[in-house]
Amino acid sequence: MQPVVIIGAGLAGCEAAWQLAQRGIPVDLWEMKPSKMTPAHHTQWYGELVCSNSLRSDQLENAVGLLKEELRRMGSLILQCADGHRVEAGGALAVDRHAFAQAVTAQIKGHPLITVTEKEAEGLPETGEVIVASGPLTSPALSGEIAKLFPNSRSLNFYDAAAPLVTFESVDMESAWFASRYDKGTPDYINCPLSEEEYDAFWTQLCGAEEAEVHGFEDKQVFEGCMPVEVMARRGRQTLCFGPLKPKGLRDPKTGKEPFAVIQLRRDNAEGSIYNLVGFQTHLKWPEQKRVFSMIPALKNAQFVRYGVMHRNTYLDSPRLLDRYYRVKGEERICFAGQITGVEGYVESAASGFLCAVELARRLQGRPPVDFPQETAVGALALYVSNETVTDFQPMNVNFGIIPPLGYRVKGKRNKNAELSKRALDIVAGLDL
Repeated sequence: MQPVVIIGAGLAGCEAAWQLAQRGIPVDLWEMKPSKMTPAHHTQWYGELVCSNSLRSDQLENAVGLLKEELRRMGSLILQCADGHRVEAGGALAVDRHAFAQAVTAQIKGHPLITVTEKEAEGLPETGEVIVASGPLTSPALSGEIAKLFPNSRSLNFYDAAAPLVTFESVDMESAWFASRYDKGTPDYINCPLSEEEYDAFWTQLCGAEEAEVHGFEDKQVFEGCMPVEVMARRGRQTLCFGPLKPKGLRDPKTGKEPFAVIQLRRDNAEGSIYNLVGFQTHLKWPEQKRVFSMIPALKNAQFVRYGVMHRNTYLDSPRLLDRYYRVKGEERICFAGQITGVEGYVESAASGFLCAVELARRLQGRPPVDFPQETAVGALALYVSNETVTDFQPMNVNFGIIPPLGYRVKGKRNKNAELSKRALDIVAGLDL
């Protein structure tokens, strides 16, 4: 059997490669690292997490928690590696990003049916099955070839940003404390409080800080789920206090009261030696990041091991171009997976690679498709991406709004979401995979 070519060894590409190989389909995985890197990548490992180290909520009352649980139960490589290298983060699934990526790389390189070809894809193979999982930072050469595939499609993009990382030993714990919001779970976050006066000074400097030049960038072009903190700050004095700096559920043990504002730090590696600033995606110039963020009392002497960066992400007008299996309409031998399809988020990217590969394997084996229903998170995401009635298509995280309602009344939002999750997992349990 001719191997399926997969372009890109990110979360979607690795998940797709694994699912195909596990079903007996040989794979040729093309990856341009380490000989060529994108602006957002730092290591040679596959499945590298370039922004946060959090895969978000692990609770079934949250749609991404449901999506993760569906993938776990269906044998996802990405969830297996994430669960094996998790770090404490309250109700979220966060990972040691380096150990996680190393584990993904080892599994991919160790599979007997996966061949890794280290090369930059400058075009699409002319024959055979192809999954393009090149990510939102697809190289210019490949982007040009993809554009030729869709000559009548509009070009879509948005801007994404990453948060800085600091060392734990440089955090002034005399000005901070460990806790999780509302004391849920274990005290996993470092909380850095600001008084109203400190917040006002910080907010003023943040709004006026000098930004790094990003060609073509305007505030309106950011993705809402990963908005630079300075863009959010410019929306109003109190905006941050209802966003990444909200103090709700966090009582300072020194005063017994909620501070005016709180910056949270989340562990970024298993050793607890590096922490990231939660919600502090930014594209300020690096000296400005150090100057402004050091105004936070607990970070006055912070050692930054990575500054925040911004980059332009590219995605397809998928509702007009792809079907529910992420295949190109009219050219079904070519599939797309990952953020380039318009799914937003680590888990969503892995889910698209999973579904794409499962359905491709069944087609190659002469079996009928699974047709993941919209009642499942995996299916709802694919049906949203391929929904031709969506006119103003934007990248989106999984959410319960794209999953059909229960058809009966359940009191309380959390209870209703839990019932939606139970229904989805019952469906998953009955699927023939």
